[in-house]
Amino acid sequence: MTSFVRPKKSLGQHFLKDLQIAKRIADTIKDYQLPVLEVGPGTGVLTQFLLENNADLTVVELDRESVAYLKEHFSSLSGKIIEEDFLKLDLSKLYPGNFCVIGNYPYNISSQIFFKVLDYKDRIPCCAGMIQKEVAERIASKPGKKAFGIISVLLQAWYDIEYLFTVSEDVFDPPPKVKSAVIRLTRNQRQNLDCDEKLFKTVVKTAFNQRRKTLRNSLKPLLGKDCEIYSLPVFDKRPEQLSVEEFIELTNLAANLLQQ
Repeated sequence: MTSFVRPKKSLGQHFLKDLQIAKRIADTIKDYQLPVLEVGPGTGVLTQFLLENNADLTVVELDRESVAYLKEHFSSLSGKIIEEDFLKLDLSKLYPGNFCVIGNYPYNISSQIFFKVLDYKDRIPCCAGMIQKEVAERIASKPGKKAFGIISVLLQAWYDIEYLFTVSEDVFDPPPKVKSAVIRLTRNQRQNLDCDEKLFKTVVKTAFNQRRKTLRNSLKPLLGKDCEIYSLPVFDKRPEQLSVEEFIELTNLAANLLQQ
C-alpha cells in the first residue's frame, strides 16, 4: 500500500509542487563537497534533487506519514532518516566535522532553525533553503532599512546573506497566504566578535525591543537612566541604523560601563 502524506497545519507544512524550483534550491549548495542535512523533507521533492547531486544526505523529519513515505520511495536513504525534532537534535553527535543544512523550512519555526544553525556556526559553512518572504527580507536586510532587526544583526555577524529569489504561493499544496523566498547563508571570515558574545546578544535584543526609540532610551533597562556614555553620538541613533561592527563597539562600551 502506497503511503499518503497530508500537509499538516500544526507542523507548518506546505508541500512544494514545482520541480524546477526544487532543483534550483538543491543547486544552491551544489559546490560544497560536504555532508548535507535536509530539514523537513516532507514527500522528498527537494530530496530527489539533492540525491541527484550526489549529496551525502541525511534527512530529519518529525511527521510520521512523511517518514513512512520517504522510507518507501527513497531506499538510498536507508538508515539516514532521523524521525526527530530538528530543534532538539544534538548536531555535534550527528556530524564529527563540517556539514551543510538545507530545506523547505516550516514557516512557523524558520527563525528558530536559523538560530539553531548559529549555535553550530563553526560546523556549518553554508545553510540554504526556502522560508517566508518577509522573514527572508529581515535576515538579508541592510542597516538603515525598516526590516533590519535582531535576526539580521545576529546572523550577519557570522554569515554573508544572499536573497536568491522569490517564490509564488501557487506552487505549494496547500498554497500559503504569503510569498516565499530562497536564501543562502555563507560563513564569513569572522573568528570571534571582539566582544562578549553573550552581552552582544543582550545589547542587540534590548536595543530592538524599543526599536522606534533612540539607543539612549532603548538601552536604559540595561545601562540605567543616567549613564555617562549617553552623550556619545551613537546614542542619538536608532538600532536599525547600526551595522554589526557598530553593535560590537556598543557592546564593548556597555561592558566597560557594567564592570565599573
